[in-house]
Amino acid sequence: MTAVPRDLWRPSSGCDDDCLPAAGEVPTVPMARRVLRLVAALGMLLAGIPVVLLLPVLPSRERQGLVSGWARATARAFGVRLVVRGRLPRRRALLAANHVSWLDILAVLAVAPTRMVAKREIRSWPVVGLLAAAAGTVFVDRARPLTLPRTVGRVADTLRAGRSVAVFPEGTTWCAGEDAADCRPGGGFRPAMFQAAIDTGSPVVPLRLTYRCAATGSTTTAAAFLGADTLLRSVARVVAARELVVSVTIAGALHPARDADRRLLARAAESAVHLVPTAGVAARARLRPVPTVTPAVPVPTGLAERELDLAA
Repeated sequence: MTAVPRDLWRPSSGCDDDCLPAAGEVPTVPMARRVLRLVAALGMLLAGIPVVLLLPVLPSRERQGLVSGWARATARAFGVRLVVRGRLPRRRALLAANHVSWLDILAVLAVAPTRMVAKREIRSWPVVGLLAAAAGTVFVDRARPLTLPRTVGRVADTLRAGRSVAVFPEGTTWCAGEDAADCRPGGGFRPAMFQAAIDTGSPVVPLRLTYRCAATGSTTTAAAFLGADTLLRSVARVVAARELVVSVTIAGALHPARDADRRLLARAAESAVHLVPTAGVAARARLRPVPTVTPAVPVPTGLAERELDLAA
């Protein structure tokens, strides 16, 4: 872990190579299996080309279903198993998740037919960037802070149109390992995008993403994509890992009042994601008093865990 100066616009984590698993810590699959996973993943990227071509001519529901299906199949190609706990609201919402890996995008899209907020650099990624743009991704240009109000406005317009939007308000990835609180990006959840939920009267749904190795029964940082890491190195760890599981826990929705404070709303969402007691944050943020405003995840019997087997 390394101390990183706080930057409101370009947040950084305190992670370094020490946050990644040591050699032999995570069970691995044979080399032949890794090659097969890479080939399958490449195939899904190529399959994204016709997806990009079809998206503009499809109705909204079919377009979202196609993107979610592509995300599920791509996760399967990488050998990842997805577990979902909780249920999303049927109406449009702002989904706020912690950020660990490039796999987070696939996990969220596989669970929710939503538009994403992503850094502008993703737009230049081969195939993935085209797919993201065609799916209506809202890109954030972190090199131009003055464009932030316009970006928030685009998110609000998307919510008004009845579409959900997913954001990673930590602003950067970090390891999310056990006893790694010092690695969390300084400043916590950035509040800007929460203003879009307030302006449109949309609920905020916190999503907690965690990664574990089912072979060892413990959490793992094998999927973490750290600042000093390379995408190739991160992909290599993922395809090598045996029984890698990503869990998406859907917390109770937060319903902000029209005069809610976006900073306090961001803190309430962060508390739900990281299971930190709110200590009155929800009340001070002027959230409507509904039973689901709590970091706990009350789920009806039979819906406590919905598992989609995406293992390759």
